[in-house]
Amino acid sequence: MPMYEYACPCCGRFEKRLAMGSAPCTHACPTCGGTAKRVYSPPGLAFTPASVVALRERDERSREMPEVVRRQAPPPPASRPSHLARLPRS
Repeated sequence: MPMYEYACPCCGRFEKRLAMGSAPCTHACPTCGGTAKRVYSPPGLAFTPASVVALRERDERSREMPEVVRRQAPPPPASRPSHLARLPRS
């Protein structure tokens, strides 16, 4: 549930947790019981970790200036023992 902020003329600001979209324009102050008006404030935003920011910037740069990757030779195939090596020789 979101937090809504109200300002009481006597006691100052306080926050109230209410269901989204159900916050009235006025609310009773929890300290004095007077009428407090709703205050519109910016939402609380979380900060993005630096690693995520770097990844997004790299992704945006790659649209216009993609990194050049040199092609490497594939690794040699793993040698498998031959089933014919176990057969008796005459």
